Amino acid sequence: MTRGGGNMLGVGGTRQHLGRKALRGGGPAGRIGGGTDPQAQKRALLRTLEEQRGARREEDAHKESG
Repeated sequence: MTRGGGNMLGVGGTRQHLGRKALRGGGPAGRIGGGTDPQAQKRALLRTLEEQRGARREEDAHKESG
C-alpha cells in the first residue's frame, strides 16, 4: 500500500486555494450586488429579538400593575 496514493477519499477533502480577498475576509458578500454581511444580519436579528423581549416585559409589567 502506498502512502501518498492518488485516492484522497476519507482524509478531509481537498484543499481550496484562496485568493487575497478571501484571505482578508472578502467572501461572496464582498462582490458587487452581494448580500448583506453575516455580522450585519446577526446584529439585525438580535435587535429585533431584544425589541420583542422589551415589548413582552412591558406587557407583563402592565398586567401586574393593572
